[in-house]
Amino acid sequence: MPRDELRQPLKKRSRAERVWSKRPSLLLALTFLTIAAYGGGIAWLSRIPHPFAGEPIVTASIPPLEDMKTGTIDKIAGGEEATTAEGEEPIAEDDIVQSDESFEQGEVGTIKISGAEEPEIIIPRHRPLKAAPIAAVTEDTGDGPLPKVGKGGKRPSDVYAQMTPLSAMSSDLPKIALLLGGMGLNAKLTDQAIQSLPGDVSFGFAPYGSNLQAQVNKARGRGHEVMLQLPLEPAGYPAINPGPNTLLSTVSSEENLAALRWNMSRFAGYTGITNYMGTRFLSLPDQMRPVMAEMNKRGLIFLEDAGVALSATDAVAGATGLNVRKGEIIIDANPDRASIAEALRKLEEQATRQGIAIGTGTGLEVTIETVEEWSRDLRKRGFILIPVSAAFKGRMG
Repeated sequence: MPRDELRQPLKKRSRAERVWSKRPSLLLALTFLTIAAYGGGIAWLSRIPHPFAGEPIVTASIPPLEDMKTGTIDKIAGGEEATTAEGEEPIAEDDIVQSDESFEQGEVGTIKISGAEEPEIIIPRHRPLKAAPIAAVTEDTGDGPLPKVGKGGKRPSDVYAQMTPLSAMSSDLPKIALLLGGMGLNAKLTDQAIQSLPGDVSFGFAPYGSNLQAQVNKARGRGHEVMLQLPLEPAGYPAINPGPNTLLSTVSSEENLAALRWNMSRFAGYTGITNYMGTRFLSLPDQMRPVMAEMNKRGLIFLEDAGVALSATDAVAGATGLNVRKGEIIIDANPDRASIAEALRKLEEQATRQGIAIGTGTGLEVTIETVEEWSRDLRKRGFILIPVSAAFKGRMG
């Protein structure tokens, strides 16, 4: 604001006072300084020679390419046949499709299905699954983790499931789901199954093993879907006894639910439950009803093997809303190589008739080895191997 000259009309001001009286306002000074700084910054940036100035830069070393020998298919110069892993028959080059997926042992070759009017379906042998437990579908308790339905209706049966390509599920080719149980009881055989079998072979883990969560996550890391084997009262109990915390026909519903929760808390990461024995318990709808209602409440599915003759499962499942399927064949009811191979052949026939067939078995060494050999050319024979949870969804399309 200008000085009031009427108050001091005769006083002569000094040079400093005259200069100070002509000073710019604070706002104007800040405006000039801001413009100057902005202009200086632009001038400085324009003189930087780096073409990516202002963008994030990551520097990484790339190792030299090395030849990798794998059990996959390599092209031979001169148009000759391609070769596969040692001991397998040569495969014509025209029957080879290279997958975009790569894994710890190199790229995976996938074989076209001869004579089938189907698009080429490429499914990697191992598709790693996330380690469990996943918090969104886990209830923490003093005894251990329990499955639960999470926010937005997320169910463990979906969250822990292996994803199967839509192209496979919508295909007209017959599909086979296979569950091998008894995992976790013998660490050596469990590891053999995890490492040697295709990831789409599902595993049933018993609740009595040691270090179960680590073994389950190792299996999931190789793509194997997991189910919990629930001990249920068999005919002939107690002479035939599945183990501690078996669900029984002679105790109250509260006791059976407590036993169910104990079994479910042994580890996390399973899509659902399958029976371990249970020919007696599974024939009694009144005993089954509260147990299956609890399974459904916790977002699980239930697979019954083919060993239960007089089962009330379907009737109880309809009343409780539980998603249930039954296996067609126990592949190692007679545990020798020839019998298992014959059972697998019958499973293929069943899949051809029905579209989808489910087989169950036990993680015995002979079973693991026979299934591994059977699975090698399963796709070439016109079948698709799927995880158990995919069989609950049925054919899509």
